[in-house]
Amino acid sequence: MVRSVLGLGAVLATFVTGASAEGLKVGMITTLSGGGAGLGLDVRDGFLLAVKQSGRDDIEVVVEDDQQEPDVAVQLADRLIQSEGVDVLTGIIFSNLAMAVVPSAVNQDVFYLSPNAGPSQLAGAGCHPNYFNVAWQNDNLHEAAGAHMNEAGFSSAFILAPNYPAGQDALTGFKRFYQGELAGELYTQLGQTDYAAEIAQIRASAADSVFFFLPGGMGISFLKQYADSGVDLPLVGPGFSFDQDILGAVGEAALGARNTSQWSKDLDNDANRAFVESFQAEYGRLPSLYASQGFDTANLMISAMEKADVADMDAFREALREAGFASTRGDFEFGPNHHPIQDIYVREVVLEGDVLTNRIIGTALEDHTDAYAADCAM
Repeated sequence: MVRSVLGLGAVLATFVTGASAEGLKVGMITTLSGGGAGLGLDVRDGFLLAVKQSGRDDIEVVVEDDQQEPDVAVQLADRLIQSEGVDVLTGIIFSNLAMAVVPSAVNQDVFYLSPNAGPSQLAGAGCHPNYFNVAWQNDNLHEAAGAHMNEAGFSSAFILAPNYPAGQDALTGFKRFYQGELAGELYTQLGQTDYAAEIAQIRASAADSVFFFLPGGMGISFLKQYADSGVDLPLVGPGFSFDQDILGAVGEAALGARNTSQWSKDLDNDANRAFVESFQAEYGRLPSLYASQGFDTANLMISAMEKADVADMDAFREALREAGFASTRGDFEFGPNHHPIQDIYVREVVLEGDVLTNRIIGTALEDHTDAYAADCAM
C-alpha cells in the first residue's frame, strides 16, 4: 500500500508490507526534493528493495521529505517518535540534518541507523549505543583520496568543500592523509550553484590537481562549469562526487576522473552482483553508492530482527553490533563506536557502451577505521 499526503510543504508516503503490531516500524527522513533529491531517492529505493526482498510481513516504513532543512527534519523526527511510535529512524543524507536529529532521537530510546551522514561528533565524544552508521564516518573517503593523491604523485592540491559539518570533515580527513602542499583551500556555501569565482582561483593557483567534495546538485554544477572553463588539472573526489546520478548529469567531461569509495558496482561478491542486478530490474537504472548504503542499512536491520525483538533493546542492539548480513561490500564489521571498518577503493570514471560509470582500479586504504573511535566512551 502506498499513501501520499501533501501538507506543511512535505510529502508523506507510507510503504507497508502487511505490518503487524509485533513488527518493526521505521521512520525514514530523507531528502526527496531540491538539489539533493537524487541522493535521498537512491537511499530510499535501496532500502525499500531490501525490505521487499526479505519477504517479511512485519515491517512498516514511513518515508518523509526533509527538504534539506534541519528544522523540518527535527519536526518530522519528533512526530515520528512521539506520535507514530517508530522503533528505528534512518535516511538522513546531510550531516547538518543528522546533527539536528540524531542526538535527541537516540536519547528517546529509538535506534538511528545512518545510511549516509557520518559527522565526526557522532563518531567520537557524541557516540551513543543506539546510533549505528552503516556507510562511513565522514572523513573516510576523503582520507582515502589524500592517500591516493600521494601515491599518484600530486604535490600541490587545491581543495574545496561546502561549509557545513560534512564539508569540514571532508577537508580535515583529506589533510590528515595528504602529504603534499596546498595550493589553495576554500569553503563554499552549502547549496551553491555558481563556481566561477572558485574556478578562477584554481586557475590562478600553482595547483597540479584539484580535490573537491560537492555532493548532489553542487557537484553537478561544479563539474559542468569546470569542464567549460578549460582548466585541465586532474580532478579527484570522494565516490559520491562521481556517483551514478552525477555522471548521468555531467556527461563525458567526467571521463578519467578518479574517486574513492567503499563500494562499486563491480565489487566481486555474490551479494553485490545480486544487488546490482535486482536494483536495475526493479528501477530501470544502475544503483549508486547511496542505493547500496540504503540496501545495506535495511539488511542490517533485518538481520537484527531475525535474532531479537526490537522491544528488547539490549538484545536488538547486540544483534545490530554483530552485523550478520551479506553486505554489498563483502566483509562488514563495526568498530567500537558503531562505524564500519572497511576497505576503501580507487575508482576511475569509464564509458561502458554508452553509459558512464565507475570501475575499481586499486585500493586506497585497507580495513580502515575512523580517527574518532578513541574518543568514544561507549
